[in-house]
Amino acid sequence: RYRRRGERYPYRFKPEERRPFPWEAPFHPAEVAHEVFQAWLTFAIFDNARRGHLGVGLDEYRGQLGDLLAPFTDIAAANPNAWFPVARSAGEIITATPENRMVGYPYTKYMVSIMDVDMAAAVLLASHEAADALGVPPDRRVYLRGWCYATDPTYVAEHDDMWRSPAMAAAAGEAMRVGGVDVDDVAHLDVYSCFGSSVNFARDALGLGEGDSRPLTVTGGLPYHGGAGSDYMTHSIATMADVLRRDPGSYGLVSGVGMHMTKHVYGLYSTEPGPVTPPEQEAVQAKLDADGRRVIRDVYDGAATVVAYSVVHGKDGEPEWGVVVCDVPEGDRAYGKVLDAAMLESIERDELVGRKVTLTPTEAETPAGKQTMNVATL
Repeated sequence: RYRRRGERYPYRFKPEERRPFPWEAPFHPAEVAHEVFQAWLTFAIFDNARRGHLGVGLDEYRGQLGDLLAPFTDIAAANPNAWFPVARSAGEIITATPENRMVGYPYTKYMVSIMDVDMAAAVLLASHEAADALGVPPDRRVYLRGWCYATDPTYVAEHDDMWRSPAMAAAAGEAMRVGGVDVDDVAHLDVYSCFGSSVNFARDALGLGEGDSRPLTVTGGLPYHGGAGSDYMTHSIATMADVLRRDPGSYGLVSGVGMHMTKHVYGLYSTEPGPVTPPEQEAVQAKLDADGRRVIRDVYDGAATVVAYSVVHGKDGEPEWGVVVCDVPEGDRAYGKVLDAAMLESIERDELVGRKVTLTPTEAETPAGKQTMNVATL
C-alpha cells in the first residue's frame, strides 16, 4: 500500500544492509525461459497431469474441482476470522466470468489462493511443566503427537510422476506411525489448500476416497479463509487446537505444502498426551531420493509426449500462452511454450496429456530478457 501511494515504509529500525532472500535452489534456466514461475500456473500443471493420468474429461474434472472446493467456502463463511467469508456453489467457483476470470487453466480466480491479506495468528508452545506453572487448564492443552517433513524434487519437470506426491504420502505415513494411529482414526483434517492440486494430492496420499465424508479443512482453506503465504498453517494449527478442545480425545491432522509442490509437512495433534518420538525423517527422505528425478533439457528439438500442461489467461480472461511439460525419447524432460491461438483454445477443450507435440527451439524476448525457449506445436 505504501508503494502504491509512492511512499516508503517508515522503518523504526532499518536493517543496515538488504539481505538476499534465502533461496534453497537457483531458478532453473528452462523454467526462466518458459516463465514457469507462478504458483497458480505450476499447481495447475500438476492438476492437469492428475486429470490426464486418471483419464477424466476436462469439463468433468473441473466439475470435480468445484465440488471439492465448495465445502471449503462453507467453512470459511462460518469462520469469523476468514478474509473471504462467502459461501459459493461449485458452479460459481468454476464458471469463468468477468469477476471470476480464468487465471491458469483449470483454475479461475475463485480457485486460487490470495496472499495479499492483513491477517495474523499465533501458536504458543510450552513444556508440560511450563504449562503447569502457567496454570493452563488440562482441557485447554493440545499435544503434538506425530510429525514428519519430506521433499519432492525442486523443479516442476523433475517430478517423475507429475500426478502425485510421493513425499506427501511418506510424510503423512510417518507422522501417523509416530503417533500410533491410522488415517481412519483421524477425526479432523486440514490439508494445505493453496490450489486444487495440493488438496487432490493430499487426498490421494492419505487414501481418502470419494465416499469419505470428513471435511478436508477446519479453517476454510487458503483461497477463502486466506493466509499471508505460509502463515496459513499458523491459522490452521490454531483452528485445529480449538476444534480438538471441543472434541476431547480426538485426533487432528494438519498439512503444509511449500514452493512448487516440493516441501511437505504433516502434524498430528490431540488433547490426549502420549509418547512422543521424533520421526525417522532422514530414512524417509533417503528412500524418496533413491527414486531419483527427471533430467530437464533446457533446449530440445523434435517430437515429444505431453505429460502435463496449462494455459495462462490475461486479466481480460483471454488465453495468452500455454506451457507443456514433455517426455522426450531419451527419458529426459523438456518444457515447451504454446503460442498458437487455435492450439490454446483446443487444449482447454480436448485432452493434451499423452499426445505428441513438436518442440522447436526459438529465441524470443521474455520478462527475463532474450531467451531460447522451445515452442510447442501439434
